[in-house]
Amino acid sequence: MHHNSLKYCILLALISILFVGSSSAAPTAEAGKTIFQNQCAACHNKNMKDNLTGPALGGAEARWAAYPKEDLYNWIRNSQAMIAAGHPKATELWNQFKPTVMNSFPAFTDDDIASTLLYINAQFTKPAGGPVASAQPGGVPAEPAKPSKYIYYFLFVILAVVVAVLSRVIGNLRHLVAQEDGVTLPPQKTLLQTLTSKGVVGFLIFALVVLGGYTTVNNGIAFGRQQGYAPEQPIKFSHATHAGIQGIDCQYCHDSARRSKHASIPGANTCMNCHKAIEKGTLYGTQELTKIFASIGYDPSTDKYVENYDKLSNDEIKAIYSKWIADNYMKDNELTALDQKGERTVNEQWTEISSSLTNDLKESVAGPIEWTRIHMLPDHVYFNHSQHVNIGKIDCNQCHGKVQEMDLMYQYAPLSMGWCINCHRETEVKFTSNEYYNTYKQYHDAIAKGQKTKVTVEDIGGLECQKCHY
Repeated sequence: MHHNSLKYCILLALISILFVGSSSAAPTAEAGKTIFQNQCAACHNKNMKDNLTGPALGGAEARWAAYPKEDLYNWIRNSQAMIAAGHPKATELWNQFKPTVMNSFPAFTDDDIASTLLYINAQFTKPAGGPVASAQPGGVPAEPAKPSKYIYYFLFVILAVVVAVLSRVIGNLRHLVAQEDGVTLPPQKTLLQTLTSKGVVGFLIFALVVLGGYTTVNNGIAFGRQQGYAPEQPIKFSHATHAGIQGIDCQYCHDSARRSKHASIPGANTCMNCHKAIEKGTLYGTQELTKIFASIGYDPSTDKYVENYDKLSNDEIKAIYSKWIADNYMKDNELTALDQKGERTVNEQWTEISSSLTNDLKESVAGPIEWTRIHMLPDHVYFNHSQHVNIGKIDCNQCHGKVQEMDLMYQYAPLSMGWCINCHRETEVKFTSNEYYNTYKQYHDAIAKGQKTKVTVEDIGGLECQKCHY
């Protein structure tokens, strides 16, 4: 009986081990994505084609094709060691991008690096039309499907079964050996007794403390981070149409970006500079633009602002803009009276307008449009738009991405502390075009003597804590 039980236990253990082994992580692009996001994304552009703080990573394997694969792997693990050893490719890259020092990753396994390269190659070779075809509404690139979290729970259960089975196997073997030696051992513990033993309970408590600490620290670091955040807005405003197709400069609408710390959201009156003449949109007809008219009391039917507009009820406001929507519907469809479809169109548009401009605290459609804020820094962080726009001459796209291609605005950059610090380390100061920098005589002298070729924000105190935290 013992021998049969032992055989079944060993067989189950081997099957479980083989299953877990077959499920173990070989290099995958999905694993590489996690590594890239955690270790590389702060410095390298996720499209793998454009430089960010660090160079674009797409095509890295092709650039190292003349050398053994191990050389590329060693470069990723410790670039400075390769440079110090005089490796030709390492020296070439250092001369291109110095003094930027790439972080070292000595703990990366070959599988980690292979996975990361798979992900980089997948992003780099993605067809130009790919992101649009797989995009979420509004043009925000959809994230690749993530594996179900339940697979990890399943693997954990399998491992727990393996541990339990092996424990029973060891116990049975000990009893068999003891019987052959004529030694009587106490009865084996039941599964419940084993699970409630001091050793198991102590291990579980230790694991919970470690997991809880890791989760707390990880969530604390990520608190407020919302890269990729793309909320629906009360008005379907397309930056791709306005900044892209129409070529409207960012600072026409966000004019305070050059004169204050905040870029601020433009008031509806700024919209009316154009939309008093352009009263119908190319995508949504009257619906979205009527939201602007309704918020400030402009009657497009009479081309006038309504007197005492803020005193009107929503039903009175509805009558004004329902007439406008109905008139346009009849004009577009060459009708003299509103048909059933037209009545439905008017009701549907007004329902959308009313729900977009009101909420639990705002009962009337009249009043400011309550846009959902996307970019948010912690209260203890000081950032001044005018300093970066006027003095630093930073292009809007550097922090906000290619806004001119976004139908739905989303947060492009991580806006993390590391991301800002890397920018300060790399950004060259326009040293000779600002009289303020005349006070830095030592740097002017160093440039004149050829000892320095540029001065970065880091050189003039851009990494001092008090500059951003006060």
